[in-house]
Amino acid sequence: MGTTTATRPLQPWTAPTASDPVAATLRLPGSKSMTARALVLSALASGPSTLAGPLRARDTELMAAGLRGMGAHVSISDDERWLVRPHRLVGPAHVDVGLAGTVMRFVPPVAGLAEGRITFDGDPQARTRPLGPLIGALRSLGVRIDVAGPDSLPLTVVGAGRVAGGEVVIDASASSQLVSGLLLAAPRFERGVVVRHVGPPVPSAPHLRMTVQMLRAAGAAVDDAEPDVWAVEPGPLTGRGWEIEPDLSGAVPFFAAALVTGGEVTLAGWPHSSAQPVERLRELLQRMGGEVQLSTAGLTVRGTGTVRGLEADLSDVSELTPALTALAMLADSPSRFTGVAHIRGHETDRIAALAREFTALGADLTESRDGLEIRPRPLRGGTFRTYADHRMAHAAAVAGLAVPGIELDDVACTSKTMPEFPALWSAMVTGKS
Repeated sequence: MGTTTATRPLQPWTAPTASDPVAATLRLPGSKSMTARALVLSALASGPSTLAGPLRARDTELMAAGLRGMGAHVSISDDERWLVRPHRLVGPAHVDVGLAGTVMRFVPPVAGLAEGRITFDGDPQARTRPLGPLIGALRSLGVRIDVAGPDSLPLTVVGAGRVAGGEVVIDASASSQLVSGLLLAAPRFERGVVVRHVGPPVPSAPHLRMTVQMLRAAGAAVDDAEPDVWAVEPGPLTGRGWEIEPDLSGAVPFFAAALVTGGEVTLAGWPHSSAQPVERLRELLQRMGGEVQLSTAGLTVRGTGTVRGLEADLSDVSELTPALTALAMLADSPSRFTGVAHIRGHETDRIAALAREFTALGADLTESRDGLEIRPRPLRGGTFRTYADHRMAHAAAVAGLAVPGIELDDVACTSKTMPEFPALWSAMVTGKS
């Protein structure tokens, strides 16, 4: 069934404290979400594709390796432009998902189109992430999947070179990726797919809109007019050039630094029309005391010297919860975040981990089933455990701007989506590139 990824050594790191307002213009890596979707669509296309400005990080390299292992020609030797040439998909192959939700949910539907056995496994924590709805959906569409234990990793997809497709009902309340994974491969299914979600609301709706938008850009016919129903017609996907936007989720800690320090941070290269939830982020940061402006220079966030508390349902932008939690602890009034019960099933139980680690630093946080209540009070330094979760490291870094002596047990976990994070962060805080 394959082996799990070897344990890597931890890399301790002391979060730098800001003595002055930050002033930085950053060029961040490309969007993880866009890079992952572009790789899958390109591997299933009828001709070659290029990805301009992709994210080179652990998650996307694992995605490229998984597709390459099944026969697609994926060249990532050029950091600025990746090339994908589709090819007949075959096994046997093993896909290491690491701790990447995109790999474990986007690639099994593709494996159903391959001929042969494709095994999946990853980091130990990956075996706790929800896959049952996807496994059940693929089986109902005609894909054979062998699972040794509960509906989770490790698993084997026994591909027949074709997937019948059709209509499927799924509870995707644990992750929008469960729907996106089905939709991305659906044009290659013999009857396409109609996905009906039944259950609590699907989180991270902007990511589903990105999936639909990118499918259409590749030539797929997608009908999402009915709420919680997505219909994809069978048909060819077109190879094309993908322009990958800077990663908005990765930029949020840097924008938070502008609010914490009363400084200014510009994300260069930001497009005027975006597939990412920039307007929602603008609203949240403005409510917390920031000023947000989009210009030819990029997306700029300025701090006003005051961080305000915030009450918000973050179900559509749950990736922002850790950084916003750190920001809220430095605010002038309490905050309450709801709608993010599903992040208990991310790289770690993020709600519990945030409460546990910040409470150890003197914070006053209360867990609820689907969020956190934060009552600001002075924090102290100490060790902050990251649980192999890049977003936990980002949260600790934000708090460390105002609280000396916050020591992360492992900053290398940020390589999951941004290997450059420690260097970029330190340069922003110190003003030295």
